Amino acid sequence: MDLGLSGKVAVITGGSIGIGFAVAEALAREGVHCALCARNEERVKKAAKTLEERYSVRAIGVRADVTRPEDIDAFVEEIRKTFGGADILINNAGTGSAEKIMDAPDERWQYYWGLHVMAAVRMSRKIIPFMIERGGGVIINTASICARQPLDYEPIYNVTKAALVMFSKCLANEVIKYNIRVNCVNPGLIRTPDWDKTAQIVSREKGMTPEEYLDRIAKDNAPIGRFATPEELAHFYVFLCSPLASYCVGSTYYVDGGWLKCTI
Repeated sequence: MDLGLSGKVAVITGGSIGIGFAVAEALAREGVHCALCARNEERVKKAAKTLEERYSVRAIGVRADVTRPEDIDAFVEEIRKTFGGADILINNAGTGSAEKIMDAPDERWQYYWGLHVMAAVRMSRKIIPFMIERGGGVIINTASICARQPLDYEPIYNVTKAALVMFSKCLANEVIKYNIRVNCVNPGLIRTPDWDKTAQIVSREKGMTPEEYLDRIAKDNAPIGRFATPEELAHFYVFLCSPLASYCVGSTYYVDGGWLKCTI
C-alpha cells in the first residue's frame, strides 16, 4: 500500500533509540527523510547513518538536549539548512521518573515539565511555520497511558504527560486551519531500553531473571499478556502521519494491549 509519504521530511526528537528510532526507521522505509536529535551525539549520528544506508533516504543526527531552547534553535537551523523545512514532527523525547510528591523538589518538577511539555511547545512553534509554507503537516506527541492511568511511583511523569495530552488537543484546534493535523499517542508497555534497564535492577531484588520480571509486569497489567516492540508501535505512527489518517485530528490514541481500565 502506498501511504503517500515518500519525499516528506520528518523531525523526531529522542530519535536515536527506542520508540523514536523505531518511528524514524518505519518512516524511512516509506521514503521519508529524517532529522533526528538526541543528547548522545555518537548514537544519534550513527542512527542517521543507519537510515541512509538501509533506506536510501537523507538523514541527519544532531546532538540536542530539548530542555535547552538554544539546542532546539540549533537543531531547527540544521533542519532548515539541510531540508529547507519539514512536513512531520514527532515530539518523542522523554523518560520516566521515580519520586513521591512530598519528596520531589521544585527543580525535579521543572526539569520534567521542560522535557515533556515545553520541549513539545518549543519544537512545535519552530516547525509549524515550515509546515504552513508547505501547505500542511502532521504533529504527533508521544505521551503515555500514565497520562490517564497513573503509576504511583512516578507522579511527575504522570502529570507532565497528562499536560502533553491537553497541549496536543489545544494545538490541534489552533493549527488545523493550516491543514496541520495534531494527535497524541499514549503507549502502554513498550519494550524499550529503559524497561530493560529497570528489569536488570528490580529483578535482582525480587530474585528472578529480567525476562521473568518483564513477563510478570505484562501479565499483571496488559490483557494481551506481553510487551509490544517499538516497531509494532511505530506502524501506528506511520499511519497517523499518512494521508490515510486525514480525518484524525486532535485525538489521543491508546496503544496499550488493553491495559487502560476505563473507556472514557
